[in-house]
Amino acid sequence: QVQLVESGGGSVQAGGSLRLSCAFPGYTYCMGWFRQAPGKEREGVATIYRDGSTTYADSVKGRFTISKDNAKNTLYIQMNSLEPEDSALYYCAARYTPCISSTCSYLNRAAFERWGQGTQVTVSS
Repeated sequence: QVQLVESGGGSVQAGGSLRLSCAFPGYTYCMGWFRQAPGKEREGVATIYRDGSTTYADSVKGRFTISKDNAKNTLYIQMNSLEPEDSALYYCAARYTPCISSTCSYLNRAAFERWGQGTQVTVSS
């Protein structure tokens, strides 16, 4: 099937901002952003349920905002006040199987079925 495709990664100085985009096919119940730094496990950053409800990892609350444009089939994450600790490969993920909103809110990789190939974010101090 059609893959998810991320874009918008790059290099930025600490305190700067980036917006990542993810093009996705079809109708999704839940979408999310995950990230993985070298030598670390992939961790959840933020999710958004089909009704617009959002969940954020504690480390990014107040700095990152996840959103989705259903008409354009595009997921976004606005990342402000970036820190070197935010440097990672960022992945877009989607769930197509019906679920309740709490399933999405757990930031659990196992809840998602389709993944993008990732886009690199590097934050320098």
